[in-house]
Amino acid sequence: MNYQSRKKTLFSWFPYRESIVISLVGSIPLKLGVFLRRLLYRYIFARLGNSVTIQTGAEFIHAFAIELGNDVKIYRDVCLDCGAPNSRIFIGDRTWLERGVDIQVLENGYVEIGESSFIGPYVCMAGPGHIRIGKQCLIASHSTIYANNHNFADPTTAIALQEISSKGIVIEDDCWIGSGARILDGVTIGRGSVIGAGAVVTKDIPPYSVAIGVPARVSRSRKANIPLLSAHSQENMGSDCN
Repeated sequence: MNYQSRKKTLFSWFPYRESIVISLVGSIPLKLGVFLRRLLYRYIFARLGNSVTIQTGAEFIHAFAIELGNDVKIYRDVCLDCGAPNSRIFIGDRTWLERGVDIQVLENGYVEIGESSFIGPYVCMAGPGHIRIGKQCLIASHSTIYANNHNFADPTTAIALQEISSKGIVIEDDCWIGSGARILDGVTIGRGSVIGAGAVVTKDIPPYSVAIGVPARVSRSRKANIPLLSAHSQENMGSDCN
């Protein structure tokens, strides 16, 4: 059997092992369940870091394409779905996925969430475009991040049957996305930015911006609150770097 045949066989067989393991220990509550999932889920995930906490009711589809870092916390009713073998999900160290978070990755896509980030209850994100969320980000409840768009140019063809485009979404480090915000495909939100609750982000947001409204517009820059260094301070900083 050649490599491609072995790979195809593994992919077709693996979900059975995944289903068996999750069925056995996925619904066991309290500390015993957390302990057993830490022990057995190592055999179905691409990587399972140390001290990972997975509560009951969390659903994983094609877990062999999912990596969880150290001290990751996954709460009840979270769904992580890698819809194809060439897709992946990576969750960085010390990141929390609160209750009901739904992440779906389609063919050739990936979702990457950096370390020490917080994804609030019932946040939804999906490909097939790539989604990259940086370190120390806060994504509040009921926000949506969809890296795809439906073509509707032909009125004689059902929208569901027309092509889908995908450019990808980037949320850089240290961003705060308010509750119910909508992040649309092709957007980059710059480092240190704040997106107001309910905003619809359709265009790139510069770093350290505060953006609100529908569509989201920059209302001010956070840089205005950063005091300028005095000449004496700059001189001392320069000497410290030498």
